[in-house]
Amino acid sequence: MDPEHRALLRTHRLQLSGELLVSDTVVPLLFQEDILSEAQVEEIEAQPTNRRKCLKLLDLLPSRGPRAFDCFLRSLQDFSWVRDKLLLDLQTPTGPARPDVRLPDSVLQEVPPDRVLSRLASRLGSEWESVLMDLGLSAEDLFRCRSDHQLSTHAAVLAGLVQWRRSGGKTATVQRLVKSLQEAGVHASVLEDVLL
Repeated sequence: MDPEHRALLRTHRLQLSGELLVSDTVVPLLFQEDILSEAQVEEIEAQPTNRRKCLKLLDLLPSRGPRAFDCFLRSLQDFSWVRDKLLLDLQTPTGPARPDVRLPDSVLQEVPPDRVLSRLASRLGSEWESVLMDLGLSAEDLFRCRSDHQLSTHAAVLAGLVQWRRSGGKTATVQRLVKSLQEAGVHASVLEDVLL
């Protein structure tokens, strides 16, 4: 998928997850067009809510090849207003506006609980090491996380996040996490998703 298309989906992630019902037409068409595998369809359908199903689809789409975005747009035939908005933003010369994620100050000052760290660990992709290094973990700490959890990236990321929280104490806040995510190029809406 083109970087421009990835950015567009990331920018509209929350809007899409609130407006699309992906089970009826979107996922079946993407499966038919060989964009999604059967295992990925099952993974999407296993999500408990429509919002989570859409978020899972948006997590998978960017890695599904150059045809993924066009097929996704075609699958939105029942959601023409959403497709038109995406196309309009794609055609604007400056590109889509990137909305800032606004979290209440009370949430930003909290120390994130295990549940939030676990959900964030499952959302981070290849940038997880950059995020943990920005949070203050050393290369040795990262190596230890990787070697202790060789079979599960999620477990390695979670171990690193828990280590950061433990060593940071009251300074290991959601606000600090947002800053590190942004430094690593991860849109802060990913953190907003896990806090919802």
